[in-house]
Amino acid sequence: MIELSGVHKAFGANKVLQGVDLTIPRGESMVIIGGSGTGKSVLLKCILGLVQPDSGTITLDGTDVSRHDRDAFLARFGMLFQGAALFDSLKVWENVAFRLMRGALKRPRAEARAIAVEKLRRVGLGPQVADLFPGELSGGMQKRVGLARAIAADPQIIFFDEPTTGLDPIMSGVINDLIHEIVTEMGATAMTITHDMSSVRAIATRVAMLHGGVVRWTGPVAEMDATPDPYVQQFIHGRAEGPIPSVR
Repeated sequence: MIELSGVHKAFGANKVLQGVDLTIPRGESMVIIGGSGTGKSVLLKCILGLVQPDSGTITLDGTDVSRHDRDAFLARFGMLFQGAALFDSLKVWENVAFRLMRGALKRPRAEARAIAVEKLRRVGLGPQVADLFPGELSGGMQKRVGLARAIAADPQIIFFDEPTTGLDPIMSGVINDLIHEIVTEMGATAMTITHDMSSVRAIATRVAMLHGGVVRWTGPVAEMDATPDPYVQQFIHGRAEGPIPSVR
Protein backbone atom coordinates (compact mmCIF):
# COMPACT_ATOMS: atom_id res chain seq x y z
CA MET A 1 0.00 0.00 0.00
CA ILE A 2 2.93 2.28 0.78
CA GLU A 3 6.25 1.93 -1.01
CA LEU A 4 9.47 3.89 -0.53
CA SER A 5 12.31 3.58 -3.03
CA GLY A 6 15.72 5.21 -2.66
CA VAL A 7 14.49 7.92 -0.31
CA HIS A 8 17.16 10.40 0.77
CA LYS A 9 16.81 13.35 3.14
CA ALA A 10 19.52 15.58 4.58
CA PHE A 11 19.40 18.68 6.74
CA GLY A 12 22.54 20.54 5.80
CA ALA A 13 25.47 18.21 6.39
CA ASN A 14 23.33 15.82 8.46
CA LYS A 15 22.35 12.97 6.14
CA VAL A 16 19.35 11.41 7.90
CA LEU A 17 17.90 9.10 5.22
CA GLN A 18 20.40 7.66 2.76
CA GLY A 19 18.43 5.43 0.41
CA VAL A 20 15.47 3.97 2.27
CA ASP A 21 13.66 1.12 0.51
CA LEU A 22 10.53 -0.15 2.27
CA THR A 23 7.22 -1.74 1.34
CA ILE A 24 4.23 -1.70 3.69
CA PRO A 25 1.61 -4.19 2.46
CA ARG A 26 -2.08 -3.40 2.72
CA GLY A 27 -3.59 -4.49 6.03
CA GLU A 28 -0.21 -5.12 7.67
CA SER A 29 1.07 -3.53 10.87
CA MET A 30 4.63 -2.39 10.16
CA VAL A 31 6.78 -1.28 13.09
CA ILE A 32 9.94 0.73 12.42
CA ILE A 33 12.59 0.22 15.08
CA GLY A 34 15.88 2.01 15.59
CA GLY A 35 17.70 4.18 18.08
CA SER A 36 17.00 7.82 18.82
CA GLY A 37 18.08 10.10 15.99
CA THR A 38 18.09 7.40 13.30
CA GLY A 39 15.43 9.12 11.19
CA LYS A 40 12.23 7.27 12.13
CA SER A 41 10.21 10.47 12.58
CA VAL A 42 11.70 12.04 9.45
CA LEU A 43 10.64 8.96 7.49
CA LEU A 44 7.09 9.29 8.77
CA LYS A 45 6.99 13.01 7.93
CA CYS A 46 8.21 12.27 4.41
CA ILE A 47 5.34 9.83 3.87
CA LEU A 48 2.83 12.41 5.13
CA GLY A 49 4.33 15.11 2.95
CA LEU A 50 5.35 17.28 5.91
CA VAL A 51 8.98 16.95 4.78
CA GLN A 52 10.02 16.80 1.14
CA PRO A 53 12.61 14.09 0.35
CA ASP A 54 15.72 15.21 -1.50
CA SER A 55 15.41 12.24 -3.86
CA GLY A 56 13.62 8.92 -4.23
CA THR A 57 9.94 8.11 -4.53
CA ILE A 58 7.12 7.43 -2.07
CA THR A 59 3.90 5.97 -3.45
CA LEU A 60 0.49 5.27 -1.97
CA ASP A 61 -1.48 2.70 -3.94
CA GLY A 62 1.00 3.21 -6.77
CA THR A 63 0.59 6.98 -6.97
CA ASP A 64 3.38 9.37 -5.98
CA VAL A 65 2.32 11.04 -2.72
CA SER A 66 3.39 14.44 -4.06
CA ARG A 67 0.77 14.17 -6.82
CA HIS A 68 -2.23 13.43 -4.60
CA ASP A 69 -4.88 16.02 -3.84
CA ARG A 70 -3.64 17.15 -0.43
CA ASP A 71 -6.93 17.10 1.49
CA ALA A 72 -8.09 13.80 -0.01
CA PHE A 73 -4.67 12.29 0.67
CA LEU A 74 -4.55 13.27 4.34
CA ALA A 75 -8.17 12.20 4.86
CA ARG A 76 -6.99 8.59 4.45
CA PHE A 77 -4.67 8.85 7.47
CA GLY A 78 -5.10 8.78 11.22
CA MET A 79 -2.31 9.71 13.61
CA LEU A 80 -1.55 9.02 17.26
CA PHE A 81 1.07 11.57 18.23
CA GLN A 82 3.79 11.09 20.79
CA GLY A 83 2.50 12.55 24.06
CA ALA A 84 -1.09 12.53 22.67
CA ALA A 85 -0.75 16.21 21.55
CA LEU A 86 -4.26 17.18 22.60
CA PHE A 87 -5.57 20.75 22.41
CA ASP A 88 -5.79 21.99 26.01
CA SER A 89 -8.47 24.56 25.23
CA LEU A 90 -10.87 22.04 23.66
CA LYS A 91 -13.03 19.53 25.47
CA VAL A 92 -12.18 15.87 25.06
CA TRP A 93 -14.94 15.20 22.53
CA GLU A 94 -13.90 18.27 20.51
CA ASN A 95 -10.36 16.90 20.38
CA VAL A 96 -11.60 13.52 19.14
CA ALA A 97 -13.91 15.10 16.57
CA PHE A 98 -11.45 17.81 15.52
CA ARG A 99 -11.13 16.77 11.88
CA LEU A 100 -14.83 15.85 11.67
CA MET A 101 -15.78 19.48 12.16
CA ARG A 102 -13.45 20.85 9.48
CA GLY A 103 -12.68 20.54 5.78
CA ALA A 104 -13.91 17.77 3.50
CA LEU A 105 -14.94 15.55 6.44
CA LYS A 106 -17.07 18.22 8.12
CA ARG A 107 -20.13 16.87 9.95
CA PRO A 108 -22.86 18.65 11.91
CA ARG A 109 -21.69 19.37 15.46
CA ALA A 110 -24.16 16.97 17.10
CA GLU A 111 -23.19 14.16 14.74
CA ALA A 112 -19.49 14.80 15.31
CA ARG A 113 -20.03 14.63 19.07
CA ALA A 114 -21.92 11.35 18.79
CA ILE A 115 -19.09 9.83 16.74
CA ALA A 116 -16.55 11.10 19.29
CA VAL A 117 -18.44 9.53 22.19
CA GLU A 118 -18.57 6.21 20.32
CA LYS A 119 -14.83 6.30 19.58
CA LEU A 120 -14.16 7.12 23.23
CA ARG A 121 -16.21 4.08 24.19
CA ARG A 122 -14.09 1.99 21.81
CA VAL A 123 -10.93 2.92 23.69
CA GLY A 124 -12.51 2.26 27.08
CA LEU A 125 -13.63 5.74 28.11
CA GLY A 126 -17.22 6.48 29.17
CA PRO A 127 -19.39 9.39 27.95
CA GLN A 128 -18.75 11.31 31.19
CA VAL A 129 -15.22 11.98 29.90
CA ALA A 130 -16.43 13.74 26.77
CA ASP A 131 -17.00 17.15 28.36
CA LEU A 132 -13.81 17.21 30.43
CA PHE A 133 -10.66 19.04 29.35
CA PRO A 134 -7.39 17.18 28.68
CA GLY A 135 -5.80 18.68 31.78
CA GLU A 136 -8.36 16.84 33.90
CA LEU A 137 -7.20 13.44 32.61
CA SER A 138 -4.33 11.14 33.54
CA GLY A 139 -1.55 10.46 31.04
CA GLY A 140 -3.03 7.08 30.17
CA MET A 141 -6.47 8.57 29.59
CA GLN A 142 -4.99 11.30 27.39
CA LYS A 143 -3.28 8.63 25.29
CA ARG A 144 -6.63 6.85 24.89
CA VAL A 145 -8.22 10.12 23.76
CA GLY A 146 -5.41 10.52 21.23
CA LEU A 147 -6.12 7.01 19.95
CA ALA A 148 -9.85 7.80 19.70
CA ARG A 149 -9.00 10.89 17.65
CA ALA A 150 -6.75 8.83 15.38
CA ILE A 151 -9.61 6.50 14.46
CA ALA A 152 -12.43 9.07 14.49
CA ALA A 153 -12.67 9.30 10.69
CA ASP A 154 -12.23 5.53 10.12
CA PRO A 155 -8.90 5.99 8.30
CA GLN A 156 -7.38 3.42 5.95
CA ILE A 157 -3.89 4.05 7.32
CA ILE A 158 -2.90 4.83 10.91
CA PHE A 159 0.47 6.10 12.12
CA PHE A 160 1.59 5.65 15.72
CA ASP A 161 4.49 7.80 16.91
CA GLU A 162 6.06 6.26 20.06
CA PRO A 163 2.60 5.25 21.37
CA THR A 164 3.74 4.26 24.89
CA THR A 165 6.14 7.11 25.68
CA GLY A 166 5.69 8.35 29.25
CA LEU A 167 3.39 5.52 30.33
CA ASP A 168 4.01 2.98 33.08
CA PRO A 169 4.41 -0.68 32.04
CA ILE A 170 0.80 -1.61 32.86
CA MET A 171 -0.72 1.29 30.91
CA SER A 172 1.74 0.66 28.08
CA GLY A 173 0.39 -2.87 27.84
CA VAL A 174 -3.18 -1.59 27.79
CA ILE A 175 -2.42 0.86 24.96
CA ASN A 176 -0.53 -1.78 22.97
CA ASP A 177 -3.47 -4.19 23.28
CA LEU A 178 -5.92 -1.47 22.22
CA ILE A 179 -3.85 -0.59 19.17
CA HIS A 180 -3.60 -4.24 18.15
CA GLU A 181 -7.36 -4.78 18.58
CA ILE A 182 -8.37 -1.61 16.75
CA VAL A 183 -6.00 -2.06 13.79
CA THR A 184 -7.16 -5.66 13.37
CA GLU A 185 -10.83 -4.74 13.76
CA MET A 186 -10.63 -1.88 11.24
CA GLY A 187 -8.50 -3.80 8.76
CA ALA A 188 -6.28 -0.74 8.58
CA THR A 189 -2.70 -0.52 7.39
CA ALA A 190 -0.55 0.64 10.30
CA MET A 191 2.92 2.09 10.69
CA THR A 192 4.42 2.52 14.15
CA ILE A 193 7.75 4.06 15.05
CA THR A 194 9.12 3.03 18.43
CA HIS A 195 12.11 1.80 20.39
CA ASP A 196 9.90 0.01 22.94
CA MET A 197 10.31 -3.71 22.25
CA SER A 198 7.13 -4.59 24.18
CA SER A 199 5.19 -2.44 21.70
CA VAL A 200 6.94 -4.13 18.78
CA ARG A 201 5.94 -7.60 19.92
CA ALA A 202 2.36 -6.55 20.71
CA ILE A 203 1.61 -4.46 17.62
CA ALA A 204 3.72 -5.65 14.70
CA THR A 205 3.03 -8.14 11.98
CA ARG A 206 6.21 -6.95 10.23
CA VAL A 207 9.30 -5.13 11.50
CA ALA A 208 11.89 -2.94 9.81
CA MET A 209 15.20 -1.89 11.38
CA LEU A 210 16.37 1.62 10.43
CA HIS A 211 20.03 2.45 11.02
CA GLY A 212 22.59 4.54 9.21
CA GLY A 213 19.92 6.06 7.01
CA VAL A 214 18.85 2.74 5.46
CA VAL A 215 16.59 -0.19 6.32
CA ARG A 216 19.06 -2.84 7.45
CA TRP A 217 16.53 -5.63 7.92
CA THR A 218 12.84 -6.20 7.41
CA GLY A 219 10.64 -9.25 7.90
CA PRO A 220 7.79 -10.82 9.88
CA VAL A 221 7.93 -10.14 13.62
CA ALA A 222 8.07 -13.91 14.19
CA GLU A 223 11.49 -13.96 12.46
CA MET A 224 12.94 -11.00 14.30
CA ASP A 225 14.53 -12.94 17.17
CA ALA A 226 16.15 -15.47 14.84
CA THR A 227 17.71 -13.07 12.34
CA PRO A 228 21.53 -13.11 12.46
CA ASP A 229 21.70 -9.40 11.63
CA PRO A 230 24.00 -7.97 14.34
CA TYR A 231 22.28 -4.56 14.38
CA VAL A 232 18.87 -6.11 15.03
CA GLN A 233 20.23 -8.45 17.70
CA GLN A 234 22.03 -5.67 19.53
CA PHE A 235 18.98 -3.42 19.44
CA ILE A 236 16.28 -5.87 20.48
CA HIS A 237 18.39 -7.19 23.36
CA GLY A 238 19.65 -3.78 24.47
CA ARG A 239 23.32 -4.74 24.38
CA ALA A 240 26.01 -2.11 24.86
CA GLU A 241 28.45 -4.11 22.72
CA GLY A 242 27.87 -4.37 18.99
CA PRO A 243 27.96 -2.43 15.72
CA ILE A 244 25.65 0.32 17.03
CA PRO A 245 27.80 2.76 19.02
CA SER A 246 26.64 3.42 22.57
CA VAL A 247 27.47 7.12 22.21
CA ARG A 248 25.68 8.82 19.31
